[in-house]
Amino acid sequence: MPVLEIKNLDVKFSTRFGDHEAVKNFSCSLDAGQIHGLVGESGAGKSTIGSAILGILPENAQITSGSIQLNGREISKLDNRAYHRLRGGEISMILQDPQTSLNPLLTIENHLVETILQHQNLSEEQALEQAIGYLQQVGIPEPEQRIKQYPHQFSGGMRQRVVIALAICSRPSLIIADEPTTALDVAIQKQILSLIRNLAREQEVAVLLITHDMGVIAEITNTISILHNGHNVEDGETPDVLGRPQKNYTRNLISAVPRIDRRLDRFSGLLEEPVNGSAAEISHTQTKEVARTWLLENRSASAGAKPQSLEISDLSVVFSSRPSLFEKKLEFQALNRVNLTVRAGETLGLVGESGSGKSTVAKTIVGIHQAKSGNMTFKSRNVDILRKRKRDDPTRRSVQMIFQDPYSSLNNRWKIYDIIAEPLRFYNLLDGGTPEDKIVSAMIELVGLTTESLYKYPHQFSGGQRQRIAIARALVARPEFLICDEPTSALDVTVQAIILNLIKDIQDQFNLSILFISHDLPVIRQMADDIAVMKAGEIVEYGPSEPFFTQPQHAYSQGLLADIPSLDLLGPPGGIAEDRP
Repeated sequence: MPVLEIKNLDVKFSTRFGDHEAVKNFSCSLDAGQIHGLVGESGAGKSTIGSAILGILPENAQITSGSIQLNGREISKLDNRAYHRLRGGEISMILQDPQTSLNPLLTIENHLVETILQHQNLSEEQALEQAIGYLQQVGIPEPEQRIKQYPHQFSGGMRQRVVIALAICSRPSLIIADEPTTALDVAIQKQILSLIRNLAREQEVAVLLITHDMGVIAEITNTISILHNGHNVEDGETPDVLGRPQKNYTRNLISAVPRIDRRLDRFSGLLEEPVNGSAAEISHTQTKEVARTWLLENRSASAGAKPQSLEISDLSVVFSSRPSLFEKKLEFQALNRVNLTVRAGETLGLVGESGSGKSTVAKTIVGIHQAKSGNMTFKSRNVDILRKRKRDDPTRRSVQMIFQDPYSSLNNRWKIYDIIAEPLRFYNLLDGGTPEDKIVSAMIELVGLTTESLYKYPHQFSGGQRQRIAIARALVARPEFLICDEPTSALDVTVQAIILNLIKDIQDQFNLSILFISHDLPVIRQMADDIAVMKAGEIVEYGPSEPFFTQPQHAYSQGLLADIPSLDLLGPPGGIAEDRP
């Protein structure tokens, strides 16, 4: 008998604009010890299915037809009290962000012991003994000491291990894992995936894994369902679906997955994000010429060998803090004698685990952090990185940054027009020539959105469209150097490919230099000409991109490459093939 069996599930949302079918006629079956993957883009219905299983659909949503059975028992029609006993008992959940899953005011002991006592008739001493055992089981060292600590005293990977311990301590028969590794480095991701796989096999727990990461799906799932607009497009054994996909949509997803074993000039066969019901295109030659003239104005042409755009040498950054007024100031060496060069028109990929110093390098370049020692030159001009940069420093305009989360980097109270126009006003770039509205319109169309978008707010756009807006805002300042700090890590695989293509196209057209920061090595391979690998604030390997991926020299680099989920199951990239009979 299957642990979970879903038959012909329909879920409908009622809104003021009418009813929306979020899930349509979905079916799947999951046995004990198996891992089933739900794959699809944002809005495909993955999380809605998980919420339906847990009985936590929002008030305006309802299951209109179909069946959800857990161990042969129909659960879709249970009342709140019955579902309360089910959740955390027979069904547990692992969420994407462990920081939001844990109460910062409670110790790990409080979390685990309370959960164990809720579902088992034990004394507190027995529950504590079990809690320590679960921490040991999920690989947390010195569990007797660490169980007394608070969530903020754990790293991201260790917090996710605590969440997994919470999920298994009630001895569930089903675990729903919703994007459990999205925010983790590749090394930590491999550890968490291995842990989930071992738990499923050794404890005979069924796992429903919700993700848009095809590498994660290929690594640990037994079966898979491909979702699109609430429909189950294709399902079956994971090797069959990924290796021999039958549907265009599945092949489209596979074609958008960045590969670690080869570099593509661009991702092909992608469907652009819909804007007002149609694919956004730059259709007006005059508008394109306005954008080109604006971005290239006063740009010095480079001839012959590509000159250095930006160079930092012996860069060291130290952070200090004082726990209290009467205690000694503590210092932390964030960067130690870092040396990097980015040539004009090329991309340097900066990789490493969380805490390695990647974002500190970026923030020092743009002047958010001040260095303790070192030098930086931009276009052969020395930049003072030891002090706070003045407003009229040319690097404040010439070096722009695109952040990881476009929603938090855009002012949600402003319309898109004002968001893009702000750099024009801040840097006093308007000199009576091209009107502001023409420049703003040209920028929004350059990144593939329509001018109607200018009169909306950030929350009215998808994640990929918001990232396009962030790119337009960075470009309107006429930069010559872009810093992309994890610009696609929060995006679906096809939207990620579209944004990466866009960045490549803009770089080629306007000869931009780019520092591309990411822990996603397959993405780095598609984007970078050179690669610098950081560990504990130092550069451990530095050189051309392609030799790095074929013959890495440093043991740390070799470990990073070895930890990447295998994509051997996926068919060859290169766009959408014809439908098979």
